[in-house]
Amino acid sequence: MSDFKVFDIAGSALVAQSMRLNTVASNLANADTVASDPSKVFRARHPVFEAQQDTVRVTGVIESERAPLVRYEPGHPAADAKGNVYAPDIDPVEQMVDMIAASRAYQSNLEVMGAAKDLLLATLRLGQ
Repeated sequence: MSDFKVFDIAGSALVAQSMRLNTVASNLANADTVASDPSKVFRARHPVFEAQQDTVRVTGVIESERAPLVRYEPGHPAADAKGNVYAPDIDPVEQMVDMIAASRAYQSNLEVMGAAKDLLLATLRLGQ
């Protein structure tokens, strides 16, 4: 870890929020996909964070346990023998709220890094 721990801490938070934004984008992109088999349905993904003393770390990505939605669409090319298609149970509003929260957290950490940089530059100018 560097002598300027604020950059390490804010940087690890940026990585974590970036992962969160990527998983939300993936969830939204796949929200309307369908499958003919419930076991092959896309499952929403959510990153798992671990707070450590000076950083935050992404420990993994888990898949949603929500059961797939069943829709009767006999004319759909992916329909099974009963005319059903299976879609992921992804709430776009919930995903958008998560995206807004992640983007605000990302922006806050960028501001922390900017303020720390400004303070370090001001400290260096004290000797002039």
